[in-house]
Amino acid sequence: MSPTMRERFSHAAATLLAESQDVALVLADIGVDRFREAIQRHPGRVLNVGIREQVMIGVGAGLALEDFRPILHTYAPFLVERAFEQIKISICHQGLGAVLVSVGASYDWAAGGRTHHAPGDVALLSTLPGMRIHVPGHPDEVEHILRREIATLDPVYIRLSETSNATSRVSSSDRFQVVRERSGARATVVAVGPMLDPVLEAAADLPLDVLYAQCVRPFDAATLRNRIGSVVAESGPTAAAVLLVEPYMEGTSAAEVADALADLPHRLLSIGVPKVEHRRYGTAEDHDRAYGLDASGLSQRFEAFLSSPVT
Repeated sequence: MSPTMRERFSHAAATLLAESQDVALVLADIGVDRFREAIQRHPGRVLNVGIREQVMIGVGAGLALEDFRPILHTYAPFLVERAFEQIKISICHQGLGAVLVSVGASYDWAAGGRTHHAPGDVALLSTLPGMRIHVPGHPDEVEHILRREIATLDPVYIRLSETSNATSRVSSSDRFQVVRERSGARATVVAVGPMLDPVLEAAADLPLDVLYAQCVRPFDAATLRNRIGSVVAESGPTAAAVLLVEPYMEGTSAAEVADALADLPHRLLSIGVPKVEHRRYGTAEDHDRAYGLDASGLSQRFEAFLSSPVT
């Protein structure tokens, strides 16, 4: 059985701790068992502050001030939402760098209830200037991104998910990847992270080009703009349409698309987790079906969008 994103991260982080004296890891009682050996080997650089996420960010900022490259790791709602003010002030306002790595995604542990759901994490962190945000779609991409970002001094967010694509698409850049091109395509889909496989399944028989995004901040406006421009040149202005499929809050990157295509007439359909709460929590798959984020739901929304009249 292939390792999950979380397993790949744990192994990669432990390896980085062994390779560099500058790397530190701060935990908030989540994932501690995965780092027992690392805690014993690097007691001054692997710290568990307990269920004190705001303290975790403060400790990380202190480590950054002492020239460490801290990795801060816990569940998404606790890392991003509970400790947002500390990220804003202690990390970003002070011009410090840290690698924030979350688990749980939007609702990976759906049965944990609303306290463990965080579909708004990327939208919230997008308000912070300079925050780089990665949404990997495969465990291989997690390790590659982590190794790249540990060598920088910037604030970074890496969003891990229990869901992954079947194929790794490791890239040396943060540009969107062209995954599929169709002659006469009538729209372009931007699939973010683990949404790529359901998007490809949903679009199998539809006239759609597909771009794959692992890094969503900064948003790769140039690749999207070039793609839409070439599609329009081939198929006409009615093909200037974008379907944005994100595994978190619906419309999170809609403004980025609008800015990229500001001087081009275009249509946009934003697909993601809507601002609706299902209080019978079930499983992550139940939520995907309820929100229309599985392949069947996506296919229906794609077809409805393509068949709608263009004015």
